[in-house]
Amino acid sequence: MALQDYDLTIKSDTRSGFGVGLHELGKQNEKVIALCADLTGSLKMNAFKDEFPNRFYQCGVAEANMIGVAAGLSINGLIPYTGTFANFSTGRVYDQIRQSVAYSHKNVKLCASHAGITLGEDGATHQILEDIGMMKMLPGMTVVVPCDYNQTKMATLAISTWDGPVYLRFGRPKVPNFTKENETFEIGKAQLIQEGKHVTLIACGIMVWKSIEAAIALAAKGIEVEILNMHTIKPLDNEAVLQSVNKTGCVVTAEEHQRNGGLGDSIAQLLAIKNPSPIEMVAVNDSFGESGTPAQLMTKYGIDTPNIIEAVEKVMARKQA
Repeated sequence: MALQDYDLTIKSDTRSGFGVGLHELGKQNEKVIALCADLTGSLKMNAFKDEFPNRFYQCGVAEANMIGVAAGLSINGLIPYTGTFANFSTGRVYDQIRQSVAYSHKNVKLCASHAGITLGEDGATHQILEDIGMMKMLPGMTVVVPCDYNQTKMATLAISTWDGPVYLRFGRPKVPNFTKENETFEIGKAQLIQEGKHVTLIACGIMVWKSIEAAIALAAKGIEVEILNMHTIKPLDNEAVLQSVNKTGCVVTAEEHQRNGGLGDSIAQLLAIKNPSPIEMVAVNDSFGESGTPAQLMTKYGIDTPNIIEAVEKVMARKQA
């Protein structure tokens, strides 16, 4: 598809994509169970809870216990989906995830909403920007960060058949829902949004549509951007990255996460070993967030469309120097 074919006007929140996907999955597979830490409405898990009450466990404000219960239930062949805010899904329960889930490779799906600074007005204590790094460093953990409503729904369905623990990250605000319902979603395989020859732009989560906005603006300047939606951070699609950067000669990464430990780090590590190339990273630079609207915070912390445009122009200048 050409960039002008992407509809950026139809918006929906990615957490709703998770809720619909979980409900649909409940109808398909009786082994799927859901656990929530007192945030059923926020995680859009009500439909699953109402139709499958015997497969839903309300754990209350006891996230560590929820992870332990999920790990135990998985031993009997069930497929537990845990749901709470990303900060509570990782930062509050990292020890339980490491010891009870990752270490023994339990088939638990850790589903985390309200990720990043676009949680907004709830402020820095609820906004986590370190979770991708925390989770990708756990041996055997798969990390998936879909870009919109439709892709979050697809990812929710797809991880049910993936062997082992998965961290699924999504958010609260409404963002353009541009992924086609009939598109293929494959864990570990990047989605090519647009081909280009001047620069590779690799993004995940809501930064994919920000990247599309940037690419449209850059096209008016004669810059052809190749966009990869890297919805799976781990396992990384090394082949797609190297194939693209071998063609363009430079890369920009964009993510709603700390610069340290995120998608950009994974890309830089790969290129350092396989194909050293100029790289710029659009991410939060070693900072906690604060209260504000999602739009205000994305601008203040340097992860908005103009920041991507600036990074593209900078990395291309480095390539030509």
